[in-house]
Parts: sequence; structure tokens; C-alpha cells
Amino acid sequence: MLSVKIICIGKLKEKYLKDAVAEYTKRLSPLCKFEILELSEEYTPDNPSDAQIAVTIEKESEKILSKIAPSDYVIAMCVEGKNLSSEELSQKLENITLTHSAVDFIIGGSWGLCDALKQRADFRLSMGKMTFPHQLFRVMLCEQIYRAFQISKGTKYHK
Repeated sequence: MLSVKIICIGKLKEKYLKDAVAEYTKRLSPLCKFEILELSEEYTPDNPSDAQIAVTIEKESEKILSKIAPSDYVIAMCVEGKNLSSEELSQKLENITLTHSAVDFIIGGSWGLCDALKQRADFRLSMGKMTFPHQLFRVMLCEQIYRAFQISKGTKYHK
């Protein structure tokens, strides 16, 4: 069974978002070993300088990198990544299972991911050029992972 982990910066705050993630976690449990690992955000002052932003990105990315096993397949969520349809994501996960037992989806903090983390990624994935709140994005990613498994199983969920 594939191990699927979302490694992200920040904790969910709103109950309705926590409930949505809990629902997808429950739905995914028979399909894969699913886990969400929330890492603490770095403090950034209001109106930070470019240098302060760079330090924040570096520190948050280091936290993420420390949680990735060397053998894991890593998918970095970033705007410059490749856009995939739900069907293409499903196929991507099927292909990953042929060579890896674990896949990590990475969601950085509000300032993004450092270059070293993007280079560690085996694949960069984008959900489009629009900007989404990080907490909502996490729910959207959970849903797309669930949808990908349902497509692979040939269920009617995707219709």
C-alpha cells in the first residue's frame, strides 16, 4: 500500500477546514497510508525585507527537508510546476507505485519553497496560476489525491 504524506507549513485553524481534511483522511485510509505532517511557521514581521523573507523560506524549507526520507518520491506544490488534470495525477500516482512505496506532497509557507527543496523534488506540481489560501489549498490537495485514487479504481466519484 502506497504511503502518501502531505508535509506542510502551518496548522489548520478553521473548524470547517479541519472537518474537510478529516473527511478526506477517513476516505483515503482504505486506499493508502495517508498522513498530514504540519510544521510550524517561522515568524515574519509585518512588511518584511527581502532578506527576512529569504531567511523564512530557508528555515521553513529546512524543516520540510528534514522530514523527507531519501527513498520517498517528492512532489513540490509550486506555481511554476506542471499543471495536470485529475486523470493525469491519477496516472502519475499509479506510475509512482511502480518504483516507490512513499510519496510526499510538499506545501511550503506563504513565501514559498527554497531552491534546494524544489531541486530535491522529483516533480513540481501546480494547481494553476491562481493564488489560494494555504489552508484551503490543503483541502483541495486532499480532495485531488482522493479523486486520483477513485479514478484508478474506476469508481463513479470522478463523474
